[in-house]
Amino acid sequence: MAEITASPKSLSVNPLKVSQPVGASLAFLGLARSMPLEHGARGCTSFNKLFFMRHFREPIALQTTAMDQVTTIIGADDNVVEALRTIAEKDKPELVGLITTGLSETQGADIPRTIKAFRATHPECDALAVIPVNASDTMGCLESGFALAVEAIIEALVPEGRRKIRRPRQVNLLASSMLTPGDIEEIKAWIAVFGLTAIVLPDIADSLDGHLIPAGFSTLTYGGTHPADIARMGESAATLVIGSSLDRAADRLARRTGVPDYRFPGLMGLAASDAFTGVLTVLSQNPVPPGLLRQRAQVQDAMVDCQFQIGGTRVALAADPDLLGSLVSLFQDMGAGVVAAVASARAASLADLPLDRITIGDLEDLENQARAEGADLIVTNSHGTEIAARLGAPLLRAGFPLYDIYGGPAQVWVGYSGTRRVLFEIANLAQGHFRKIAPYRSIYRGEDRHA
Repeated sequence: MAEITASPKSLSVNPLKVSQPVGASLAFLGLARSMPLEHGARGCTSFNKLFFMRHFREPIALQTTAMDQVTTIIGADDNVVEALRTIAEKDKPELVGLITTGLSETQGADIPRTIKAFRATHPECDALAVIPVNASDTMGCLESGFALAVEAIIEALVPEGRRKIRRPRQVNLLASSMLTPGDIEEIKAWIAVFGLTAIVLPDIADSLDGHLIPAGFSTLTYGGTHPADIARMGESAATLVIGSSLDRAADRLARRTGVPDYRFPGLMGLAASDAFTGVLTVLSQNPVPPGLLRQRAQVQDAMVDCQFQIGGTRVALAADPDLLGSLVSLFQDMGAGVVAAVASARAASLADLPLDRITIGDLEDLENQARAEGADLIVTNSHGTEIAARLGAPLLRAGFPLYDIYGGPAQVWVGYSGTRRVLFEIANLAQGHFRKIAPYRSIYRGEDRHA
């Protein structure tokens, strides 16, 4: 069991954490024809939107209530009502995610009361679903904000009722924020080869995978899970939960529907992939397809090929808790040593990781620990570029944001094919960087003795 320690600093020097409103907005970006609305200052939402655009390199549907110094003091209820009315009339979404920020939380905004005022003032907008999420910047991280939004979506859109398996070939998939659009696309294909279909919540693979639409441009999301499909989650045979951060959301879904669930901390590595495949064979009553068995054999071969480059590597990691746990498992399976681990926020899952210590801190903490421990490889988001350069170590980019490479969100980290790709990438980074050992020359050689 890992010892969890908080950084003793009174401020963040080189931030690792991304705020909860960003995570909550990301969850709503995985729903069809939706619009996240952040209740806060204009500049905060602009900054968040810039993060999304640099990471995904796509247009991002995101709006703000534009609180200023006056409305912060006297109240911003009118801002919320006006923003909802404008979005409903101009963009015509099916759903709006109303997300609080640190500013509105500090002000003491009463979001449920404000939504009631909007309903009373604009009955013509009754068809618009408005889902509130309390996601203060001062707490948690992107991962926890994402999880709060998934909980709110389930509460608002999944009807309560006793379990009725009307669709035995349908499963629910609760997808953690650590999963890229490429990951979710891979998982959907993984499920499909067993003859099953998945309702993914949320499905950023359908909305943020980088594709052109016939209309050319839309102010709303380009795809994602439709609210009508979310309402049918109670008819599924089972729920597959990827990421420990979604345990509370999974509990809520199970209480509302009675649908049993299977939970996986992550899907990186051979053991995790085998566990997921095993559950799919049980749910589908089908054997493992030959193509999947071949992918598994390819991973095994890649593990053999890369073991001498990766085994013994000293790795320094920094990420949100779900991703951190998956990376720790992957590296330890390959015989690498995790010598520094920094998480962006506390989570119950961290205590179960097989490490001596995990620091809740920032990228400065990562740099200091990596330098002290002589790390060979740095693993974090694009903000770790300068750290890796200062330490003279390669950087494996993982997490959010990835703004200095193309195709980051399309990368696949999960499953057999994703694990194989990551192993090759790590080994390629290791090539020429690790273990620069000078050739041994015997002292008994004549030229050395006379030198």
